[in-house]
Amino acid sequence: MHRRQVVDYLVLAGVWGASFVLVLRVVQAFGWVGAVAFRALTASVILTLIAVVTRRRLAFGSWRPLAVVGATTVAGQLVGLSVATPLIGTAMAAIFVAAIPLFSMVIGQLWGIERITAGGRAGLVLGFLGVVLLVGFPAVPVTGRFVLGCAASLLSAMSAALGSNYARRHLQAVGSWEQTIGAFFFGGTLTLPLLLVVPVPRAPALPDYLNLAVLAAMCSALAYVLYFRLIAEAGATIAISVEFLVTVVAVGIGALLLGERLSPAQLVGGAVIITGCSLVLGLVPGRRRPAP
Repeated sequence: MHRRQVVDYLVLAGVWGASFVLVLRVVQAFGWVGAVAFRALTASVILTLIAVVTRRRLAFGSWRPLAVVGATTVAGQLVGLSVATPLIGTAMAAIFVAAIPLFSMVIGQLWGIERITAGGRAGLVLGFLGVVLLVGFPAVPVTGRFVLGCAASLLSAMSAALGSNYARRHLQAVGSWEQTIGAFFFGGTLTLPLLLVVPVPRAPALPDYLNLAVLAAMCSALAYVLYFRLIAEAGATIAISVEFLVTVVAVGIGALLLGERLSPAQLVGGAVIITGCSLVLGLVPGRRRPAP
């Protein structure tokens, strides 16, 4: 990668790794529904304003595929993440995020988008073994909150994988800006009515609005611009591997700043998941997956 691409990669890992702390604060202030709906709609507005100011032409095409991606990649993923992070902590939630390539490979295989190699099959087995270690040997008591948090994390990862594969199949002719703006708009719009069931718990203060603005602007809108640019310039395999570094950053923040604990088995599980995903993505020398 060129120097700027390396900078993009590291910035993306740092921004997304630190986003888990912001998610905690925004969920505390706005509730998990408000955190997702307001974050998504704000991100969509920010990107639209940037496009208008820079005179970028936008061509969205049909709204239905964008609505599906918004319901999965945005609403499903962010709802799961917002529910899970306060329940199981930033470290465990981040490790589940690293498992997204595993679910993506399975869905891609079932849809005929991906062709799995022997290394990829070994990676899937390792990855799901890591998830078992992560869930089965926690450092905290297995309570209803813990189980709900793990289930929400799995829902988040599967939603992200489903949406990315759907976008790959149905939105190849739509630009990354249009995909991001449309997905965040529909994701926020679909989530917003849930405020009638799960209202904002209290009147947010100014710092809460600032946290929401940073989360939407830096961790959603602008981060996706860097991410899609990295995909276009360095390739999808390198771009998606940033999730591994995101996990390392988030686990470090959770341990050093928030005092979160992971059992030795969970740390091993996280390492196994990353190893498995490396095999799935073809990052291990000699194991690169052939293009479909």
